[in-house]
Order: sequence, then structure tokens, then C-alpha cells
Amino acid sequence: MQATLCFIGAGNMAKSLIGGLIASGYPKDKIIASDPTQAQRDHLTETFGITCYAENNDAIQKSDVVVLAVKPQILQSVCKSIQSSVQQANCLIISVAAGIRTADIDRWLGGNLAIVRTMPNTPALIQSGATGLFANTQVTDEQKNQAEHIMRAAGLTIWVPEESQLDAVTALSGSGPAYYFLFMEAMEQAAQKLGLDEKTAHLLTMQTALGAAKMVMESNDDCATLRKNVTSPNGTTEQAINTFENQGLRETVEKAMQAAKNRAEELANELGGDA
Repeated sequence: MQATLCFIGAGNMAKSLIGGLIASGYPKDKIIASDPTQAQRDHLTETFGITCYAENNDAIQKSDVVVLAVKPQILQSVCKSIQSSVQQANCLIISVAAGIRTADIDRWLGGNLAIVRTMPNTPALIQSGATGLFANTQVTDEQKNQAEHIMRAAGLTIWVPEESQLDAVTALSGSGPAYYFLFMEAMEQAAQKLGLDEKTAHLLTMQTALGAAKMVMESNDDCATLRKNVTSPNGTTEQAINTFENQGLRETVEKAMQAAKNRAEELANELGGDA
């Protein structure tokens, strides 16, 4: 029997997960959502045919799994407002709020709850995401399977054994799409300086990025081997690669990701206290 899922918040991530679940065959009558905004509720009902509530507690009472899909800055107040309902329901809690640790969520919800914290990324909005997951000690194997099934609706899922590793996941896949956007942006600009028009530069950049990613996904070789395979001695690619290496690309990437990880830790400390 399918669990009844409740999404607290009807923003983009909730919409993405709900859409992915329904597309994969999850029954609509087993998905409900709550949001204070009438327009958001109407959109979910019209788009997916699910039941929506204005009050979070009304939705929780009918649920087996509660997905916290609100902004990190308001998660504490939301958790405290639903504490009684969640404790009574004793349901699995899944958080997609970036940066908030399970211990803080558990404390705000009254304690001793099964909580899975996730770190999705923006490509989840088109069901092409990468999500890291961590389960606290209260989560059963069955609940882990439930959480994984839900988050797989948005793309790839990876469990991490230590919650602190989610900060590294944030630095890699959470923030990572922006790194590629920046690199693509730089390639487009460079191509135009080399004489290509804007549209041509844009199309070739997009297709090159897509093709490279697809080759990595479909090949048995690692990235280093694939790079070497297309880098002929004394050729054009070698000249470009040597320039990247000489300019410290690897070191820059490492520093950037370390900075992102550090900020993730800072934000968890800032947002995890009690107001």
C-alpha cells in the first residue's frame, strides 16, 4: 500500500517532486500539499489533480510522510507550528530545506522523529537533479526506501553515511550547476571574441556541454581518460588544456568548492539556533 505524502510548501521543488512522482505512476490521491497562498494551491490542484490545504496541520493529519519544502529561513517557525501534529502522526519527515541539520529539525519538531535530510539541486526542477540524502538513527530501512523513491522522482539519489558530508554535497552538486553555467558563459563570450555570432556561440556551447556530459554518463572510462582520448599531442585541445593547467584551474576549483562548503557550515550554524 502506497504511503500518503504531504508536501508542506508548494514552491518549485515541491512541484518538481510531485510532477515526477505522478509521471512515474504514484497515485494522485496519495499526494497532498499545503500552502498559505491560494494561487499556489490552485496551481497544484489544476496541474496535478491533488488535494491541497491552507493549513499545514490539516494536511499532516492525513499523512504518512511529510516533506518539508519551505525556505530554510522559515523552517524553524513552520516546524514549531506543526510540532503537535507531527508528534501525533509519528510520520517520516523529509527535509529539502538547504543547510538545516537533522538535530535542529528534530528539536523544533519535539524530538525522537525519523528524519531524512536531503540536498537536491536546481536541475531537479526538470527531473535531472542530483540529491544527497542522510538519515538519522530513527529512520527505518523501509522509510529510507520511501525517501529514496520520493527523491528519485527528481533525478539521481546518493546516500551519505555522515551528515557533515552533505556540506560537501552542497559544494559539489548543490552549487555545481552554477559553476557549469559560468564556464559555459565564459566559453560563449570567448567564442564571440573569436568571431562567432552570439546565437552560434550559444548553440555550440550548449550542445558541446550536453555531449560531453552524455559521453561521461554512457562511457566506462573516467573523466581523465576521456579528456586524454580527445587531447592529441601538439594539437589544439592540448594547447587549451595546458593553458587551463598553467592558469591553476584545478586549484581554483578546489578553493571555490572549499569556500562553498565553509559557507554551508556557517549557514547551518546561523539557521540552526532557536529564535
